[in-house]
Amino acid sequence: MRVVKVGGRAQGEARLSAELAAAAAQAAAQATDGAAALCVVHGGGDEVSALQRRLGLEPTFHGGRRVTSAEDLDIVRMVLSGTTNKRLTAQLLSAGVNAVGVSGEDGGLFLARATDVATMGRVGGHVVVNPRVIHVLLAGGFVPVVSPVARDAEDALGAGLNVNGDDAAAALAAALGANELVFVADVPGVLDNGHVIPLLDEAGVTALTTSGVAAGGMAAKLDAALAALRGGVASVRVAGLAGIADANAGTRIVLHSSHA
Repeated sequence: MRVVKVGGRAQGEARLSAELAAAAAQAAAQATDGAAALCVVHGGGDEVSALQRRLGLEPTFHGGRRVTSAEDLDIVRMVLSGTTNKRLTAQLLSAGVNAVGVSGEDGGLFLARATDVATMGRVGGHVVVNPRVIHVLLAGGFVPVVSPVARDAEDALGAGLNVNGDDAAAALAAALGANELVFVADVPGVLDNGHVIPLLDEAGVTALTTSGVAAGGMAAKLDAALAALRGGVASVRVAGLAGIADANAGTRIVLHSSHA
């Protein structure tokens, strides 16, 4: 079982659907029960920011994660669960993949709590995953394409929360017992002086984030990678588009290694 998180910038690559189709075929060939074995989680932050600016709002970030007001949340839903999700699903269908687009709000897939309302607004953390809808889709041979918007566990009416896509992918991969989680970035891996670091352990991640070598979105990916590993995901990588199906591409993240 493989979970692939596709960042917003990587979605602009013309060959994305072909790479994901190849990964879906590879995962299906490795499955033993005829079920689909690939799940895609996507971001779309640049498109959210663009729509915010068109509406006269300025995007704000804290620690690589988007600050989300109640008004911003409506925009996040429109872009991520609407335009982005359906466009990526359509691209995969055109590439021959039986893709189905869903939101983390659908079927109670993601249940989260607002982490810091004063600083972050409608941003969710402490994500609890109910993977039933994903299991049903996988068993039916479909590849789920997931928007990282969650239900609010503390709101009786189930108001939405914006969940960072990397955090959502890590939580989902752990809940599914995934063999691999791949964060697809707009760079070929975690870079140091322009060179891909092939292997990073927890201490190495801390050193990179503390020094500022890994900052913003990359720091958020590395945090999510460690969370996935602690949740039982067997392997986590940060890679470019060409590294989706290549287990040796990009940067592999581990908790402990004498070689990292």
